[in-house]
Amino acid sequence: MKRILTLALSILIMSSLIISGCSDTSASSSSSNSSSLNIGIVQIVEHPSLDAARNGFLDVLAENGYKEGDNLVVNYENAQGDMPTLNSIAQSIAGDEPDLILAIATPSAQAVANATKGTSIPVLFTAVTDPVAAGLVESMEKPNTNLTGTTDMAPIEDQIKLILEINPSVQKVGVIYNTGEVNSVVQVDLVKEIAKELGVEIVEAVATSTHEVDQAANSLVGKVDAIYVPTDNVAVTALEAIVQAAENNNILLVSAEKDSVYRGTVATIGLDYYKLGRQTGEMALKILAGEGKPQDMPVEVQEQKDIIINLKAAKASNITIPQELLEKAAEIVE
Repeated sequence: MKRILTLALSILIMSSLIISGCSDTSASSSSSNSSSLNIGIVQIVEHPSLDAARNGFLDVLAENGYKEGDNLVVNYENAQGDMPTLNSIAQSIAGDEPDLILAIATPSAQAVANATKGTSIPVLFTAVTDPVAAGLVESMEKPNTNLTGTTDMAPIEDQIKLILEINPSVQKVGVIYNTGEVNSVVQVDLVKEIAKELGVEIVEAVATSTHEVDQAANSLVGKVDAIYVPTDNVAVTALEAIVQAAENNNILLVSAEKDSVYRGTVATIGLDYYKLGRQTGEMALKILAGEGKPQDMPVEVQEQKDIIINLKAAKASNITIPQELLEKAAEIVE
């Protein structure tokens, strides 16, 4: 009887240990899953500049140990330019309560700001022209909200001067943009101020959707000597229509960022959106490490601006680039 009782007691102890071991394994697995970084990425539309910013951001995370499919879960959503869809995406991602949200471009940042209002979710934005005018931060130096990030404000004065450096006889410059984008309105207002000082007349052409860009571009034919494309999401998404109109009518086409030069504009003094995304990624690392909070982190700018010239595009529009400008260019596309 003693032996039977001892055996029964041993079995009971072993069973308890096995169950306990199973519980520990489950807890460990749960702990491992919970240690994964969860981020949401909201993008208004896909085009090379915004995609480059997203890739730069994710590359920095990967280089610092946050790898998608390993310890990083990324919920990426693209609204394809539709505002109601963008707002729904922002609400959905905010409802998941991720560790951090990246909002790419001004409309995305505004949608995410509304969706995360009253929460403690840290939000980083990139490719936002004027965060203050967009209502995202109280000031560039001290956001005082749950948002901060990087601005893509272009060196507009230098870009308008670049038009005149390529062709000093330019008197009228067309600008194609969407009046529904705060970032674009801010840029066009600056273009007008600068152009007035330089003695250049600005002719506006509005496109509120990508389907209207071709019409807007062709409406400028015969009215302008050059066209300037700001970092407007509608215009840049349908850039090929503007390029076609410019080439068909020998109009000088200058853009606010360099990815558009690769796609057919003649020149820019512009930003590198991949580097801008990387810069935003570095800010994310500080937040994730507990070394900073959005409300206290100044909005950052990209200091380096390069002259990029597309000789093939210039030839297609019968534009001659001055030799001294070619010598100053950081990159020449042929």
